[in-house]
Amino acid sequence: MKLSLRDVKEHLDDALIKYAQPGFIGSDPIQIPHSFSRKQDIEIAGLFAATLAWGQRKTIINKCNELMDMMDRAPHEFILGHSEEELQRLSSFKHRTFNNEDLLYFIRFLNYWYSENDSLEDLFYVDPNDSSQPVKQGLINYHRTFFSLSDSPSRTKKHVSTPERKSACKRLNMYLRWMVRSDKEGIDFGIWNKISTADLICPLDVHVERIAKALNLLKRKQSDWLAAEELTSNLKKMNPEDPVKYDLALFGLGVMEGI
Repeated sequence: MKLSLRDVKEHLDDALIKYAQPGFIGSDPIQIPHSFSRKQDIEIAGLFAATLAWGQRKTIINKCNELMDMMDRAPHEFILGHSEEELQRLSSFKHRTFNNEDLLYFIRFLNYWYSENDSLEDLFYVDPNDSSQPVKQGLINYHRTFFSLSDSPSRTKKHVSTPERKSACKRLNMYLRWMVRSDKEGIDFGIWNKISTADLICPLDVHVERIAKALNLLKRKQSDWLAAEELTSNLKKMNPEDPVKYDLALFGLGVMEGI
């Protein structure tokens, strides 16, 4: 039986109450930025946690903690003030296909950016008056800026997605959710205030995609940017101002219950 939109909303609202709880933090890569209190540390730890978020969550968390330890649990200070000797400590880091060459370029870019800027937010922010799809354009701008430094390694491009290549940008959309949204449960940080929650795009991971299709929130077969937009458009029918709040409900249903 096909559920009405009202039924779907009730189902997801119930799932939010169940899964969007502080206890979620301890089993998810979002715990990495949650171990910091300074804005810049949260941004940097969050970016690495999102970038490395593929594979088993336990492994992701362990590798991210390993990386934070290599930065003396002070990522912003390390980014701006590391010595060559300290940088060499990172040469052994690897997570799946993300290796030390990728990591060193991330460090180089973040050093370049934070040397002139206080926050990563402006990397992603596009004035809604200048674009009908500010988050999409913001992700495109981020990718272009990230690889604008001389001798940027081509291999690293597979670790930074962009809508220009029709990618769903799952991990970057998750990162934006973390930084932009705030919630009473204290899961998302809400430390960026220029980007509107209404403009966010739902992260489209395999669990979210499967449940979204089961609930008739997604029909597109390809797991691409258009699919992420389609899902978000349907979530907006239930909450126009904060559609991506349902990400945790869909993820929780997919991981914990399979429906």
